[in-house]
Amino acid sequence: MQSALDIKLATVVVTALIDSINPCAIGVIILLITSLLKLRENRGRMLFVGSIYIAAVYITYFLAGIGLLYSIHKLQIAEPVSIIVGAIIILAGLVEIKDFFWYGQGISLAIPTRYIATIKKYARTGTIPGVILLGFIVSAVELPCTGGPYLAITALLSRQFDMLALYYLLFYNFIFVLPLIVILALAYFGTQMEHVKKWKMKYRKWMRLATGLLLICLGIVLILYARGIIAL
Repeated sequence: MQSALDIKLATVVVTALIDSINPCAIGVIILLITSLLKLRENRGRMLFVGSIYIAAVYITYFLAGIGLLYSIHKLQIAEPVSIIVGAIIILAGLVEIKDFFWYGQGISLAIPTRYIATIKKYARTGTIPGVILLGFIVSAVELPCTGGPYLAITALLSRQFDMLALYYLLFYNFIFVLPLIVILALAYFGTQMEHVKKWKMKYRKWMRLATGLLLICLGIVLILYARGIIAL
């Protein structure tokens, strides 16, 4: 029993870590902080508004996760959902690996371009309501980037919808927003966002590769788990 819990926790942690370093989420927080610095050269204000944004993303993802967990468990469709999700995220993983070799060519898992202008608009407002709305909007439209790992974890946890599953979900989402917290802290202590942006551009294809490999592994694990071949 203990070893099964350890394996499940390790799966949650590793998946969240890989999911957290996706270029989409990092790109939006850089845009937000850069906009805040231009509007108000006030680090305290930047820290406060940036924290509100991160909290909005965290809460949105957590509530969405609870909804998915409850629905899958209540409808008793964990097995078919796990198989379907497993197949989908294996395909998503192959698309991510494609971007390691041919970034941005053909099909890519990215924020739809039609939403980019809206994201920039709310990022530049710098107001609390605008930033909260930005967190909700980004959480919804960046699902092509981040939805695969999260859907896989919720399908995995839905077999036992209990307090432990909720703790795992809380922990997953904390790890997911951790790079955003780090970037906000770096900006607060004086790191230029241009340096962070260059780092993101330099390593974005490696982020895609790591995500792609993880998604393929997760997809296989989900299918095997749903068929009772392995236990977690």
